[in-house]
Amino acid sequence: MNRTLQYFKIAIYSLFFSFLISACGTSGNTSSPSGNGKGNHLVNQSSPYLLQHAYNPVDWYPWDETALQKAKEENKMVVISVGYAACHWCHVMEHESFEDTTVSRIMNEHFVSIKVDREERPDVDDVYMTACHLASGRSCGWPLNAFALPDGRPVWAGTYFPKEDWLKVLENFVDLWQNDPDKLEEYATQLTEGISSAEKIELNPIEQEFKRSSLDEIASNFMSNIDFKEGGRKGEPKFPMPNNYQFLLKYHYLSKDAKALEAVTTTLDKMAFGGIYDHLGGGFARYSVDGVWKVPHFEKMLYDNGQLVSLYANAYQLTKNPLYKQVVDESLAFIERELTDENGGFYSSLDADSEGEEGKFYVWHADEINTAISNEKDRKIFNAFYEVTKNGNWEEHKNILYRKKTTSEIAKKFDETEEEINSLISNYKQQLFDIRDKRVRPGLDDKILTSWNALMLKAYVDAYKATQNEAYLNSALKNANFLVKNMLQDDFRLNRNYKDGKSVINAFLDDYALLSEAFIALYEVTFDEEWLNKANRLVEYAQAHFYDESNGMFNYTSDLDPPLVAVKKELSDNVIPASNSSMARVLHLLGTYLYDTEKLKMAKQMMNNLASTLEESKQPNFYSNWCQLYQSLVQAPYEVAIIGDDFKAKRDELMQNYLPHALLLGGKDEGSLELLKDKLQEGETMIYVCQNKVCKLPVTDVDAALKLMQ
Repeated sequence: MNRTLQYFKIAIYSLFFSFLISACGTSGNTSSPSGNGKGNHLVNQSSPYLLQHAYNPVDWYPWDETALQKAKEENKMVVISVGYAACHWCHVMEHESFEDTTVSRIMNEHFVSIKVDREERPDVDDVYMTACHLASGRSCGWPLNAFALPDGRPVWAGTYFPKEDWLKVLENFVDLWQNDPDKLEEYATQLTEGISSAEKIELNPIEQEFKRSSLDEIASNFMSNIDFKEGGRKGEPKFPMPNNYQFLLKYHYLSKDAKALEAVTTTLDKMAFGGIYDHLGGGFARYSVDGVWKVPHFEKMLYDNGQLVSLYANAYQLTKNPLYKQVVDESLAFIERELTDENGGFYSSLDADSEGEEGKFYVWHADEINTAISNEKDRKIFNAFYEVTKNGNWEEHKNILYRKKTTSEIAKKFDETEEEINSLISNYKQQLFDIRDKRVRPGLDDKILTSWNALMLKAYVDAYKATQNEAYLNSALKNANFLVKNMLQDDFRLNRNYKDGKSVINAFLDDYALLSEAFIALYEVTFDEEWLNKANRLVEYAQAHFYDESNGMFNYTSDLDPPLVAVKKELSDNVIPASNSSMARVLHLLGTYLYDTEKLKMAKQMMNNLASTLEESKQPNFYSNWCQLYQSLVQAPYEVAIIGDDFKAKRDELMQNYLPHALLLGGKDEGSLELLKDKLQEGETMIYVCQNKVCKLPVTDVDAALKLMQ
């Protein structure tokens, strides 16, 4: 593997160097953007990102067999350009290059060009993103632009290129394909081998012992990467990584380690004060470009906000910090207002740009705020609260609303009470929100994705547990029923996407794992066994079509899909947890709920395969979801059964507490679950606290049940 990577660093760097020194004859040859009037092969797609390129003069194809067959028949290299609708630099490259007739002439004559929405086709994105990492030896992002042989095997990949550089890249590949195709074949062979080897995993037949001491060491290594001053990981830019803090929150619950809780609360406090949070409208941007959460990259993604709502809701359960509840409520108001379909589905994202300018919708000149707030003292308070200055706190005299001072500090400075400050800020926030609402809005990506909807579905469940707001449960149920109606087939096969009444892409492993997890969460707050049964059927379908018996893990793509150039498995956790870690945790949950030893065995084997990686890694944050499963294997979860006429009141009181290692089950009667058998006592509502199927004496009081779990 190292030799392959070394080969590519030498070979590809020399190839890229030739791009920089070659005279491609492009200077002075500029042309204006132009479309072909009737559009290209993307015009009938539903993805907003693909439709953004449907009238480019580049003759784009969607990812399908038609494009690759055309490349083979015409013996042309393939350009695979991957992005997503909210991607700022994707827009820049489109306007600079893909709308340009000089660029399109070269691409149309010498290449078959394929546009890919990474959110609809994460499998394709993963293959060519891995190629980019191997070929460049550095970090990669979007837009992702890969060059491949006619059969789709990549030879090189990069990210954003200005127009003149892109023309050089194109013409050098034209030259190589015409004059030295054997070299490109050699690159393709080596690079495809590297992709297949990336994150390769083997079955570990030795039964692992999951020890508390090992978990403590993992947590210690985890926290060594935390910025305890500003929150998040050390360095910049700063990305919200919700699953990292879910692990640390759970570890604190087990260990009472104050440092673990500090890592979480510092991060949540700083993010909630930062410019990455939309103080007027709620919701978080995808990341901040600095190390203090101040300047966001302004796009808003469903998957971030779903997981962050869950995290803040869980932290509120534990700490009762009203700031965390405020973030939950404001963020879900944003989701309801701007990312929710009338039928209950959740849209994917809001663009970073409006009117061609990044962040324009969200930022303020001081005079705009001063005009809106006529009272001089109120204006001074508001500007001090959100760090607004006459010359701006950002570029071009603009202000990003963010906080450095607490409400208490502002109240003391202006000789007001905290209640008066909060009331004033709330009033003027609404005024500025109404003004902002009249601006040209960022673009909306209104496609609906199963896995991302599952994350937001679970967020609504977590918010309901923490706040007891019935509207949140209703939104969760509406979304769940939308997904069942529009994504779920009779045999429990899922579709990935939905837009304009169409749902056409076969789902991937993350869709099955995350939706199963959301349905389990929905069971916990309803005790409706139908959701547990649906989760089980989804997992059984995934076992039939994704499971690799040779190593006990799951492939990312179904065996029903046409194969890509390499079979990939998601192992490391990113902003969204890896589909294998998610599936392993779901297997463990279902195995416990359903008394299914086979599922428990599968989950343990998957963790067995990764355990040494976690224990030996100095950066286990790349496996944060696996870390949560590891902890569940160190300390078995409590099975908390609540049975009797008053089950709902006791369940609702119980779930307002942070109980990460308790699985709630029950109802008015015993239902069909083995764990509830023989637990109904006539005329009583009993709470049974069990562990590994062994129960303590039942109690009727929630506080008594909580003590049994301490």
